[in-house]
Amino acid sequence: MGRALNIGMVAGEASGDLLGAALIQALRERLPETRFTGLAGEHMRAAGCEALGDAAELAVMGLVEPLVHLPRLLRLRARLQREFARRRIDLFVGVDAPAFNLRLARMLRARGFTTAQYVSPQVWAWRRGRVKSIARAVDAVLCLLPFEPGCYAGQPVRAEFVGHPLADRIPLGSERSSARRSLGLAEHEQVVAVLPGSREGEVRRLGSDFAAATVLLQQRLGRPLRFIAPMVSPALEKLFATQLQAAGANVRLVSGKADLVLAAADAGLIASGTATLQALLHGLPMVVAYRLAPLTAFIVRDLGLVRLPYFSLPNLLGGEPLVREFFQDQVQPGALAEALHSALIDLPRRDALQVRYREIHEQLRRGGAGRAAQILLELLPPTDASAQVSCAR
Repeated sequence: MGRALNIGMVAGEASGDLLGAALIQALRERLPETRFTGLAGEHMRAAGCEALGDAAELAVMGLVEPLVHLPRLLRLRARLQREFARRRIDLFVGVDAPAFNLRLARMLRARGFTTAQYVSPQVWAWRRGRVKSIARAVDAVLCLLPFEPGCYAGQPVRAEFVGHPLADRIPLGSERSSARRSLGLAEHEQVVAVLPGSREGEVRRLGSDFAAATVLLQQRLGRPLRFIAPMVSPALEKLFATQLQAAGANVRLVSGKADLVLAAADAGLIASGTATLQALLHGLPMVVAYRLAPLTAFIVRDLGLVRLPYFSLPNLLGGEPLVREFFQDQVQPGALAEALHSALIDLPRRDALQVRYREIHEQLRRGGAGRAAQILLELLPPTDASAQVSCAR
């Protein structure tokens, strides 16, 4: 039968932790004895990954901001490289966090390890020349979005669209009534989901404007509204609570429960990122905002590094402006409140959105974690993978 596979993984932040956990479960279904070790969050640890550190250690965003943390990140990467080599892993999988994971993968691949990146860097958005260095770092790129594999055409790397695990996990039909019951909400109430971000920097840059927007929207609508904000950590909940208090905003904070809140809501005010895709899959009309640190914004926007018509995932996937976007100085409470008001009262627009949302949902529904697991096992020599799969059966 041979020894059990030993897989090293490094996940970045809460979204990477969820993806990593689903991948671990899919691999364990095929090879139950497989061992996992690496940088993990609570979900990966619960799935059976031995943690060498926490995924939150990579929660650094932007182009310039990571420089402050560079010494710590370099020490962490060196420690992980030594530990993976010592454990003689059969495969390294970087889950998101490409700035950290691709450099680690390149080091490991140079030492003869098989490597893969789960979640493609946004090469379609900026620095397309990175595909060459990515191809040197990994044996495969597992893409969550359908247009991403084309970016790697002509490069010596396997790049495949595996679908998005969120699309598999979230049902195609509405779960609004059951979600409302779980949250103690009445059917007749109008509910707005407020998601100011999963990182401290995002909440600091967006939270105050989001809080003020809820106050203005309540005043403009002239009837009671319920605002609910699912928070990813106690620290961010405390930070946002302070911003809400300063604005005089009445927003209910809940720990986690993003899926329930998004399923129950009538509209959402959401920081750009994975949460916008999550909202789309729940069929939620939304307003999306994104604000970078000033220097990062100057590099990205004013120096022309990003040339895209949209920045939010719903619009990128739809190829059209399905949701309103606000970037940098456009993020103003009045503008956000006005856009949210339209999202709540424009019922024909809501109906049209549901059709497009469902089309995108079906396109992304490909058994993502299972497909990713199968490709990863195909990267390994037959003596490592196929023989064990046959034994597992």
